[in-house]
Amino acid sequence: MAYGHKTEYRLRMRAQVVLHAARGRSNARIARETGLHLDTVRCWRDRFADRGLAALSDRERSGRPPSYTPLQVAEAKALACRLPAETGVPLARWSCPELAAELAARGITGPVSASTVRRWLRDDALKPWQHRSWIFITDPGFRAKAGRVLDLYARTWQGVPLGADEYVISADEKTSIQARCRCHPTLAPGHAYPTTLAAIATASRQLTPFHLMSLR
Repeated sequence: MAYGHKTEYRLRMRAQVVLHAARGRSNARIARETGLHLDTVRCWRDRFADRGLAALSDRERSGRPPSYTPLQVAEAKALACRLPAETGVPLARWSCPELAAELAARGITGPVSASTVRRWLRDDALKPWQHRSWIFITDPGFRAKAGRVLDLYARTWQGVPLGADEYVISADEKTSIQARCRCHPTLAPGHAYPTTLAAIATASRQLTPFHLMSLR
């Protein structure tokens, strides 16, 4: 430890003080050979004599008391996990400066910096500024609309099971797999979404009478 190249400088110098003292050298000589102040040499010799090798490490320091309580930090993270619109804030997503301002306005934390809020969120890997609102449902009528679609998946319509000769055909445009048709030999292909529906309707009509409707 006293001469290790990977040992911290302060620990290495303290160990050298103890090593020189074990060889019976005086404090003045140790201070002269190590380049330390005489009081520093005396301090570390006394501490080693009292507590042994463990005394060469730094004592625990209380440090500055935390400015914010764990409850305030938890409330800040809870606010970041909610959409701004749910809390009455006219924003699409939170940013750290806006979140810090909202925390202060609500009296949750008092004045707080954006960097402090960012550090809190980083502890739990929270990034509300990367939130995509389309992932979360915002349509108030979504439950009723989704219910009709889910009923059809279960072969039920308005509470009545579909018959053996009744079918549900779902056709929609696929991302990057778009059906296209060339309307004119000299023109580029265009979207064939309406044409696709018309083709499905024509084929269905040849099989059995049907009712075409849209659930949008």
